[in-house]
Amino acid sequence: MDLGLSGKRAIVTGGSLGIGKAIARELAREGVDVAIVARTKDRLEAAARELSAETGHRVIPLAADVTSRAQVEAMVAQAVAQLGGLHILVNSGSAPGGSATAVGPIETVVDEDLLEDFNVKFVGALRCTRAAIPYMKEQRWGRIINISGTNARTAGNLSGGARNGSLVHLSKTVAMQVGKFGITVNCVHPGITRTERTPRLLAARAKELGVTPEDVERQDYLPDSPRGNAICRMVDATEVAYVTVFLASDKAWAVSGHLVVADGGAGRGVYY
Repeated sequence: MDLGLSGKRAIVTGGSLGIGKAIARELAREGVDVAIVARTKDRLEAAARELSAETGHRVIPLAADVTSRAQVEAMVAQAVAQLGGLHILVNSGSAPGGSATAVGPIETVVDEDLLEDFNVKFVGALRCTRAAIPYMKEQRWGRIINISGTNARTAGNLSGGARNGSLVHLSKTVAMQVGKFGITVNCVHPGITRTERTPRLLAARAKELGVTPEDVERQDYLPDSPRGNAICRMVDATEVAYVTVFLASDKAWAVSGHLVVADGGAGRGVYY
C-alpha cells in the first residue's frame, strides 16, 4: 500500500531513542524528511546520522526542551525552514514511566516532580502542537499523533495515569478545533514496549530473581497476553511505529480524535 507520504516533512519529539526514534525511522523509510527533537545534543546528532544513513532520507537533529515555549516555537520554525515545510508532528517526548518520585504511593509523591512529568509530556505536546498548527492550516493538511501509554487505563501510577490520560483529551479537543483545516489528531497508547533499554532492564531483573531474561519476559508479561506462552513477548517499538506512520498518512483520513492501543492485545478491559 502506498501511504502517500513521499515528500512530506515531519517533526518527531523524543526522536533520539526508543519509540520516537523508531517512528522517525519508519517515516524516513516512507520518504519523509524528518526533524528529530530531544534535549541531549550528542545523542540526537548520533541518531540523526544513523537514521539518515540507514534510510537514505534527510533526518536533521534539533535540540530543544519542550518545557520552554520559546524553545519549542524556535525549533518548529527552524524545522520548517530547514525541511521546507511541515506536514506531520509526532509528540513522543517524555521519560518512560515518569519520575521515580512521582509514581508511587500518594504519601511519597513529590509535587514538583509530578508537575515536571506533566509539564514535559502533556504541556510539552500542547506547546509543540500549538506551534505546528499554523503551518498545517496554511497548507490545509496535517497529521498530529500523540504517543501516550496504557497506564492511563490502569490505576497505580499517579504520574503516568494523569499525563497519559490528558493526552487522549488533548487529541480529541484539538481534533475538533482543527479538522476543518484538513488536520487530523490522534493518540496512540503503547503498552510495555521493547526499546534499546529493554535488554538491560530484563538482565538486571533476571539477575535479581536468578532466572533468564526470557523467563522474566514470560513471567512479567504473560498474565495479560492473549496469545499464550508459546509466542508471548513485548510489542516492539517498530510495531508502534507502524501504527503511527499509518495515522500520519493519506490513508488515515477517516481516523481523527481517536485512540489506538498498540499493546499486543494485553489486558481484559472492554472499551466502547
